[in-house]
Amino acid sequence: MSPTLVIVGAGPRGTGLLERIAANAADLYGDRPLDIHLVDPHPPGAGRIWRHDQSPLLWMNSLAEDITMFTDASVEMVGPVRAGPTLAAWARQAGDGTVTVPSGAAEAAGALGPRDFADRRLQGHYLGWVYDRAVAALPPRIAVHEHRHHAVRLAGPRDGRQQVWLEGRPAPLVADLVVLTLGHLGSEPPPEEQALASFAATHGLTYLPPDFTADSDLSGLRAGEPVLVRGMGLAFVDLMILLTEGRGGRYLTRPDGQLGYLPSGEEPVLHVGSRRGVPYHSKIGYDWTGERPPLPRFFGPAEADALLARPGGPDFTRDIWPLIAKELGFAHYHRLFTAHPERTAVHWTDFEEKYAAADPGSAALHTLVAASVPDPADRLDLDTLDRPLAGVRYPNAAALQDGLRGYIQADLDRRHDPAHSPDQAVFLALLSVYGQLTRFGDLGPWWHGFFSYLASGPPGPRLKQLLALSRAGVVRFLGADVTVTADGTTGLFRAGSASLPHTEVTARALVEARLPAPSVAHSRDALLRGLYADGAATTPGGLLRVDAADGRVLDRAGRAHPRRFALGPHTDARASGAFTRPGTNAPSFRQNDATARTLLTFLAARTPKEHHAADQ
Repeated sequence: MSPTLVIVGAGPRGTGLLERIAANAADLYGDRPLDIHLVDPHPPGAGRIWRHDQSPLLWMNSLAEDITMFTDASVEMVGPVRAGPTLAAWARQAGDGTVTVPSGAAEAAGALGPRDFADRRLQGHYLGWVYDRAVAALPPRIAVHEHRHHAVRLAGPRDGRQQVWLEGRPAPLVADLVVLTLGHLGSEPPPEEQALASFAATHGLTYLPPDFTADSDLSGLRAGEPVLVRGMGLAFVDLMILLTEGRGGRYLTRPDGQLGYLPSGEEPVLHVGSRRGVPYHSKIGYDWTGERPPLPRFFGPAEADALLARPGGPDFTRDIWPLIAKELGFAHYHRLFTAHPERTAVHWTDFEEKYAAADPGSAALHTLVAASVPDPADRLDLDTLDRPLAGVRYPNAAALQDGLRGYIQADLDRRHDPAHSPDQAVFLALLSVYGQLTRFGDLGPWWHGFFSYLASGPPGPRLKQLLALSRAGVVRFLGADVTVTADGTTGLFRAGSASLPHTEVTARALVEARLPAPSVAHSRDALLRGLYADGAATTPGGLLRVDAADGRVLDRAGRAHPRRFALGPHTDARASGAFTRPGTNAPSFRQNDATARTLLTFLAARTPKEHHAADQ
């Protein structure tokens, strides 16, 4: 009758929580017995997204040296730091045989440099190794039991043990505590997508709704035929690779030094656009040198406390965004003035004093920047960054293709030139801001999209490949503010954009190149839907409401459930990722530690005698 913990979801977030349980167990739990049940149909550590069973052509979008699953001194937490290798350091160890990896992985690991982009399968091996290490670090009387099943229902009273029902199992797992670390999940399509799917079924077309691209069936996208693609983020990059190089095409260097593409003849023609009309910004391709901006400066814990104390809570546009903008601007100009002073007209101390005194977005702030930074290209313009094609109109399709290729090449040039290092300072400020925003709950989709667009874009080589595909005619850009309609007269999908008025493209196939929006009420996960039906609270945007302090699930009266917890992108305390860059005080690591300590403290109070009596 040992105390029992069930963790639903054994991917990187569940693995990170397990690592924190192991780190805190000696202090908070001692030598007591505990059964931990991990429930996930996919391999522990890697989970669904990083599993080995996917194309080796799919990469991560972070450098190997910028990926870690381990805490360090930067993480503000109560529990102990347990250092461990980054993906790059682990790969070196795997390559030289210091750590054991599955057959075939050692060669790939040995070839990975610290500034390379690993394929996702190799990351899955790293995550599996982290999982094995976390299990091995648990005290001897804590046992881990793996269940390769879907969890389909959670039941039980607030003040009693919980039942977790597994698909295909006649009896539930009985647990003192349950934690949901479910990662990205599918959702039932909203009415617009349902209508497009119905139209496709009626007219014999192909419609692919939002999904993790590696799980999508791309066989209906035929060679040589046009395909409309809505979305230009990371899901589009995966789609682009699977439909080109994945179908036998290959890249080569042309005599002029540009990357070229040699088609296999099996590729469709991808007509791609989005709200912005441009791909996410390239990953920065140079190292940081010199002084870092002292962050947070204008949006730290004190400012967050003040906003959260306001009656009725803060409004993102009115209250939060101005502080974010000022923080990003501060980081940008701190770097410009300290690393590139020849491009400024005043001393940093004078600028900083006036910048601090100016209201965010005010005329005084704009006047200060214009007088202090002579070249407009050195000024931070967040509106233009967010919507670079706003108001831009092209006379014809050829001009649009040339214009977008020029934009992408300019982005590549800038993001790989340390002369523009204020861009990297803005990236650091975005990470700092994200660390504060986890306390504010659901901020809506715009902020997370903006963050990903600036800070979590594709590797530079992917954008070079995109340019090669564009020059080869395999990819055609649609532009910004793309609209897609179902044309009942022709029985085809039709797409147009604000960038090229009065011009449309028709196709028999449409792909929504993005992940589905998280929605507890409309999730395809039966357990989450049941949790909502049982009274769990959600945000207006559909995220599960949790206590920001330790992840306990909240009901619609605002009460925290004493025995149910949730961590990850389906909650309103979602952090930027289950793994992160070293030295950045990662919110997910802080959350994992706080939740692990709450779990262990609760379970430690359940002595075997008390535990047995409670179940009589």
